[in-house]
Amino acid sequence: MGGETARLQSLADHGDAVIARRRHYGEFFGEAPLPENFGLVVGNCQAESLRLVISSDALPAIRVPAVHELTATDAERLHTLLSEASFLVAQPIRDDYRDLPLGTTQLRASLPPAARLVTVPAVRFAGLHPFQAVLRLPAFPEDPPLVAYHDVRIVAEAAGTPVAAELPPAAVRAIADASVAELRRREALGLDVVASDLFAPVVDDLARTVNHPGNALFLPLGERLVAALGAPGRVVDPGRPILAGVRAPLERWVVDAWSLDAAPRPDWTVAGDTLPAETVREAHLAYYAERPELLAAVVARMAPLLRTWAAAS
Repeated sequence: MGGETARLQSLADHGDAVIARRRHYGEFFGEAPLPENFGLVVGNCQAESLRLVISSDALPAIRVPAVHELTATDAERLHTLLSEASFLVAQPIRDDYRDLPLGTTQLRASLPPAARLVTVPAVRFAGLHPFQAVLRLPAFPEDPPLVAYHDVRIVAEAAGTPVAAELPPAAVRAIADASVAELRRREALGLDVVASDLFAPVVDDLARTVNHPGNALFLPLGERLVAALGAPGRVVDPGRPILAGVRAPLERWVVDAWSLDAAPRPDWTVAGDTLPAETVREAHLAYYAERPELLAAVVARMAPLLRTWAAAS
């Protein structure tokens, strides 16, 4: 009896989640009317933040689920909307992403001839979190517990080769330069709008995590998108921190390396609550200990960063 009750509750919870998702993306799912001359911003978790800063009465952009969350039915709906759209802002997406027609060229094919397409890079910046990596390992799709990031120091500890707790300023800057160089490489593949020059000077609001930029990046990047779309709109400051649900620690030695006008934050912030860094460390060590094959894959992917940290120890 208890099992059946749990099953029914699970079904009810799933149904509530579906309803909430459709309501949240009301225009996308046809639950709310579409504005005239609407456009879409398609990409990873950064896409919604870009939509926030470019969307206005003059340049209406509707909310779209992140590309990695789209189902086959969602993809079909996306192409239907694109056939009526005035513009599309898209991060580069490979054809048949997740076995769905979500590649940038596939999305472009559904646009009306007069619609504008502007491509923009997905941004990662390691200068404020030079200990951090976000990895997509197809053989191990499960994220680490508590926060979906790998800390090179915790990985090294789990692998039995501990490294230093911090880096000297020159190494911090070198890691930052490497992440910007990789961004420039991807921009040079033919993107319409660039972001790589927006990481100087370094300020604490540039990034919340290695793959979550902050307002100091999104607002000037939004200005470039509005200009590239050739529209009468202007960038919109939402008046709050963007993409700030998860904030990684901002450690004192990083603050010192960049001479930031900011207080160090030794712990994580998740959904507005403090999550102690030590709690994350203990959870991740246990996670790696239970998954030696995953740990080996993480070590292999993080080998360059591990070498940098080993050299500083």
